[in-house]
Amino acid sequence: MATMENTYREPTYGNWRRPRKAGIGTLGGLATAGLFLGLIVTVICFFTGGWLAGLTALIVLGLALALVSINDKHNKSLGERAFGYLAFGTARRRKTNLYRSGPLGLTPWGEFQLPGIAAASQLYEFKDSYGRAFALIHLPSTAHYTVVFATQPDGASLVDPEQVDAWVANWGGWLAGLSNEPAVVAVSVTVETAPDSGARLRREVESNIHAEAPEVAKAMLREALQTYPQGSATIRAWVALTFSAAARPGGKRRTAPEIARDLASRLPGLTERLESTGAGACAPLDGQELCEVVRVAYDPAAARLIDEAHYQGTPVELSWGEVGPSAHQADWASYRHEGGHSVSWTMTGAPRGHILSSALGRLVAPHPEIDRKRVTLLYRPIESGRAAALVERDQTNALTRASSTTRPTARALLDARAAQATAAEEAKGAGLVNFGLVVTATVLSAEGLADAVATVEGNLGPSARLLLRRAYGSQDSAFAASLPLGLVLPKHLKVPEEIREAL
Repeated sequence: MATMENTYREPTYGNWRRPRKAGIGTLGGLATAGLFLGLIVTVICFFTGGWLAGLTALIVLGLALALVSINDKHNKSLGERAFGYLAFGTARRRKTNLYRSGPLGLTPWGEFQLPGIAAASQLYEFKDSYGRAFALIHLPSTAHYTVVFATQPDGASLVDPEQVDAWVANWGGWLAGLSNEPAVVAVSVTVETAPDSGARLRREVESNIHAEAPEVAKAMLREALQTYPQGSATIRAWVALTFSAAARPGGKRRTAPEIARDLASRLPGLTERLESTGAGACAPLDGQELCEVVRVAYDPAAARLIDEAHYQGTPVELSWGEVGPSAHQADWASYRHEGGHSVSWTMTGAPRGHILSSALGRLVAPHPEIDRKRVTLLYRPIESGRAAALVERDQTNALTRASSTTRPTARALLDARAAQATAAEEAKGAGLVNFGLVVTATVLSAEGLADAVATVEGNLGPSARLLLRRAYGSQDSAFAASLPLGLVLPKHLKVPEEIREAL
């Protein structure tokens, strides 16, 4: 009897890497230059001031090098950690980690304004070429505009592996295409899981019950309405595209109407290509929908009220000045906002080796220990011209490290091969993207915070083979970054990103 063999093997994905610094050891280019300059100063001190002055200069140089060269497992240097402690201590002394808004708050205009890095954001609403209303978020401090799309992912259940592979390939192609889109600076994907209030199910079932249906069928449906929402969860996903106000580097900054005119004709094409990545039906969020999303994130108790209002047909009217919390307190390792307690983590290490397409499945899935959870992937597409120079420089640095000794380490050899593979893929037309990940877990009581932390750090993070670090001292900023607001975190750093990388 003849047998059929399925020769298909699910592909694996990987070869993501952090570009190597051009310097000695763990030092970057700027730190290496500082090392040589410090050695010269030390020698001069020895000759001019004697051994005491030279020894003092040598100790100062050693301490300075230790601050930038001794890293922990999260690639955080002693200097970065010390600066974080000092910055948070200063904020706590000045009480800038506390926020009170509304008519009884400290803001003179009496609104529930968003706190922190999103405080200056403004919301506009326009229509695209299909006549669909879309919200446009403007952040004046970085001159960025963001459009948010609501998606309905198809999921991988009962889907052929070949189809999943095609979705992943289309997603990679969509990201690669963004590097050629004018003025695109970042894109984020947010997947949120939360308890289902059951209001949408009631609305759907009651609107479809026929008056002449058998009583047994009606009773069965009513029983399902009472039992199904208990323990069930709802999963929502958004994609946020962030554009620069300038059409090209150094160009004139455009206003919100000018940006909207440009995006009106581009959004339909972007949504159509996005649907081919497994995102399902995709449409831009209007201003009211976006206000509801942000309001529920800061005040989880408002979710049930908003769902009930939609169920009863009562219009919900929220403005951008009403979506923020009335109070929040950003602590060193947690964040309290309205009736919620949250902890956020940032990814400091991508999975080593190769993974399957389902690697993040358990991380984004609902969990009974966490009332509301958001997993946000942050991407920053690199322009094609800059990407070529970047991979070539990275390849040169990796090869130099591997050939600088007669007995290179296995890690140095593997790193050189990975750099060569990345350069070869980029030469064939692949896009280059910087990416990160933020995980936010929210519970409704302080007692459940410890269980949520243990779940993420001890179960969900390791299951995805991710190295997660709690956002110590910046919990409020990490919370805002996990929302579909299009915030580009490196643009909000006090120390420019270029200097941090050079160190």
